[in-house]
Amino acid sequence: DPRVRGWFLLDSYLPTFFLTGAYLLCIWLGNKLMKNRPPFSLRAHLIVYNLGITLLSFYMLIELILATWEGGYNLQCQNLHSAGEADIRVAKVLWWYYFSKVIEFMDTIFFVLRKKSSQITFLHVYHHATMFNIWWCVLNWIPCGQSFFGPTLNSFIHVLMYSYYGLSVIPSMRKYLWWKKYLTQAQLIQFLLTIVHTLSAAVKPCGFPFGCLMFQSSYMATLVILFINFYIKTYRKAPSRTAAKETPVTTEIKNGFHKDYFATANGLQNNKKAQ
Repeated sequence: DPRVRGWFLLDSYLPTFFLTGAYLLCIWLGNKLMKNRPPFSLRAHLIVYNLGITLLSFYMLIELILATWEGGYNLQCQNLHSAGEADIRVAKVLWWYYFSKVIEFMDTIFFVLRKKSSQITFLHVYHHATMFNIWWCVLNWIPCGQSFFGPTLNSFIHVLMYSYYGLSVIPSMRKYLWWKKYLTQAQLIQFLLTIVHTLSAAVKPCGFPFGCLMFQSSYMATLVILFINFYIKTYRKAPSRTAAKETPVTTEIKNGFHKDYFATANGLQNNKKAQ
C-alpha cells in the first residue's frame, strides 16, 4: 500500500524476519545460559513492563474507536480507501499494534530469565512469532478498513490482561484477582467475534481482499482450537481420585495464567505439591 511507504520497519521484510529469528535464538540460547544460573526475580521490571503495555493498549483502543468513528466505518464490511484521512489515522494506530508485537517478545524473555522454561510452550511461541510476521503483511497490503476490528478487541483485552499480570506480581494484590476465569472467557469470545466479523465481509463483500479474509479466519480458527484446549485443561478437567486424596496444593500466582496460556504469557500460576 503506497500510503505506508517509508514507515519504520515496513519497506523490507528482512527486519521483521531477523527480529523473529533473534527472538527464537534468544529462547534457545537463553535457556542454555540460564541452566546453571539462579533465576532472576524481576518484580520491578515486570510491574513497569506490564504497566507500559497496558497504557499502550489503552491508547490503541481509544485511538481506533475515534478514528473509525471519524471515518464512518461500516462494522459489517469496510474497504481500504473510502474513508480518506481516517484510513491513514487507522493505519498509524495499526502500525503501533504491529510494533507492539515485537515488544511483547519480552513476555518470553522474562520467562527465560526467571527460568520458567516449562511455560515456553509451542502455543506461546507460535502466537508471539506468527503475530509479528502476520501484521507486517497486514500493514503492507491491508493497513486499514476491515483490519481494524481484531486489534480494537485485542487492545481492550490486553488492557485487562496486562493489568492482571502487573497486579499479580504484587503479593498484597493477589487476593483481589478473582476474575482470571472471566478474562480467559473474554479471550475466547474475542477470537470468535473476530472470525464472525471477518467472514461477514466475505458474505457481503465491500471490496476488501477475499484472500486476506480467508487467511485471517483460518489463522484465528487455529487460535480458537488451541485456546479451547487450554480452557478445558484449566477449568473443565475433573480431578482424579488420586489427586483428590493428595495434600491440598498451595498456589502462587506470578504475573499470569496457566502454563499453556499463549496469550501472552509473561507469567503463570504455579501449583506445587506440598512436600
